[in-house]
Amino acid sequence: MIDAAMIKECADPALQPAIVERFIAEAGSTDPLAVTATLGNRVVLLPRPMTTDEAMALIREHVGKAVVRVSITQYPAGLGISDISELETDLVDACANIRMGTTLFGKVYRIVTKWYGNAVDEAFDDAVYVWRTGYFEGKAIFSEPERGDLEVATPAEDDPSHGGEDQSAPESGGPVRGQTATGDDPNQAGMRIDLSGIGGSAP
Repeated sequence: MIDAAMIKECADPALQPAIVERFIAEAGSTDPLAVTATLGNRVVLLPRPMTTDEAMALIREHVGKAVVRVSITQYPAGLGISDISELETDLVDACANIRMGTTLFGKVYRIVTKWYGNAVDEAFDDAVYVWRTGYFEGKAIFSEPERGDLEVATPAEDDPSHGGEDQSAPESGGPVRGQTATGDDPNQAGMRIDLSGIGGSAP
C-alpha cells in the first residue's frame, strides 16, 4: 500500500487521490525497483533488482527488445527516448515515478472517458487495460495527443474481484472495446525508441 502522504506530494494533482490509489493497486507495484518485461503475451523472467543501479541495468538491457514497465506505476520505460543513454534513474525513484505515471495515466483515463462520453466504472477499467497494453482503438495511446480537457469523476469503490487480477501482463482474451490486439509487437508500450536490429519503427 502506497502512503497517502506520498500520493498527495507526488501524484498529478489533476487526478483525485482515490483514482491514484486504485490505479496503483490495480496496475502498479509496491516496489519502486520493480522491473517487468513482456514480449507479446509472454512475460520475460527477470531477477529482482536490489539497487537502483541493478534496476537501471535491467531496464537498459531490455528496452527496445521488449515492453519494459518500471516501478510503482509500471511506467513504460522506453517512452519518449531515442537512445538508451537517455534513460534516467527517475524511472525508479518512487516520487518521480508516481508523478510521471499518474500524469500519463491521467491522459489515458481522459481519452478513454471521452470515448465513453462520461466517467463510469467501465471507463476506468478499460483505462487500466489500455495502460497495460499501451494501445486504444489500434493506436499507441501514450504518444497520442490529447484533444481538449475533460474532467473525470472518481469511479466507485473497488470490489474484491479486482484484487486478484494478474498485473504483470494483460489477459489473453479479446481486446477492450475499439481496441486492436497487438500480437508480438515489441513496441506495444508506445515507445519511441529505434534501436538497430530490433526491426520496426517507433510510433
